[in-house]
Amino acid sequence: MRLDIDLPVRLRVAVGLFMGALSAVASARGEEAKGSTIGKLAWLAGCWERTSGERRVDEQWMKPGGGTMFGMGRTVVGGRTSEFEQMQIREDAGQLVFTAKPSGQEEASFRSIDLTGSSVVFENKAHDFPQRVIYRRLEDGTLLARIEGEQNGKARGVDFPMQRVACGSSGEP
Repeated sequence: MRLDIDLPVRLRVAVGLFMGALSAVASARGEEAKGSTIGKLAWLAGCWERTSGERRVDEQWMKPGGGTMFGMGRTVVGGRTSEFEQMQIREDAGQLVFTAKPSGQEEASFRSIDLTGSSVVFENKAHDFPQRVIYRRLEDGTLLARIEGEQNGKARGVDFPMQRVACGSSGEP
């Protein structure tokens, strides 16, 4: 079969059809991510920081993809890393599971018990402390991370308010 149009026109038509197909696939993937459980946590992606005197807490989360989000945290005091943590949030049968591996501690997993468009609560009643891990995006765009539960028979909670920062903006080499 011979087309009676010149090569540049055929090439533009082929590229246009290809780009249209790519756009449809990208749109479908975007809708899939928005409709997924982990897609509801897209607001958590990025870099967050809390500074108090010589103490700085940094936390960074990758955007949702493939049913997971990966995060890392670091506490620097007086110019030296004092603590760090590797984190993962993954989908498991429509529910989210938060797994943390803090420096010097065993890995622990917590299952989501509450999820809204601006907050998520994870819980593991069998864990020593904390039993709950909470992330909440506040109206002003800040992040409130919180751990809570019982320790030595007493209720305890620790808040970690953080500001969104540009990744790599701390000015450190």
